[in-house]
Amino acid sequence: MNLPDGLLDASWTIPAWFVFVLIAARALRRAEWRVLVDSARLNAFLGMLVALLLLWHLQAGIKPGLTLHLLGATVLTLCFGWRLAFIGLSLVLFGVTLNGFAGWQVFAVNALLMAGVGVAVSALLHRLVERLLPQHVFVYIFCNGFFAAALTVLAVGAVSCLVLALAGAYRGEYLGEEYLPYFLLLGFSEAWLSGMLTTLLVVYRPDLLTDFEDKRYLGQG
Repeated sequence: MNLPDGLLDASWTIPAWFVFVLIAARALRRAEWRVLVDSARLNAFLGMLVALLLLWHLQAGIKPGLTLHLLGATVLTLCFGWRLAFIGLSLVLFGVTLNGFAGWQVFAVNALLMAGVGVAVSALLHRLVERLLPQHVFVYIFCNGFFAAALTVLAVGAVSCLVLALAGAYRGEYLGEEYLPYFLLLGFSEAWLSGMLTTLLVVYRPDLLTDFEDKRYLGQG
């Protein structure tokens, strides 16, 4: 995550910009902007972006591009939907890149890996949980908050390693032995953080979650 310039060549960065622009344009056009009219939800959205900006600066790494940091994609998706979550994470990445923690040329690649994959996996897992499992508050918290967050980080790590290996930046064996296993530990940390935040939101501010309803998950009319 947080790839620097020079690690990938133009055959990767240029197509990534086209894909990023298409997804960003769709997200901007169809985002649920009306939810941000409410000052409480707007403050929550901006507050989460500031918190994620700080978290993304707290990173550890072993070599250029092989960095680790918490993601926050799952909670942001649960609160604002995939479109606003993608836009929000892209803004966080803009701030991180502006401070020199990532490259401008590979901005689109970083956005697709962290915001794109992160939000897509979070939204997909949430939809699967909603369709396949009972609509119960504990299912919502543990599956959407804990497990989805961990799987999302693992997915981002796996796709990042695949891209780096296919681009020839690092050998696949090296990534599999020295980088990818650390995403298991990061996924555990992400699960606890996202799970605790989801629990707090369910208990104290369920109105900040896009589709959490007392009638559906608590059996209250």
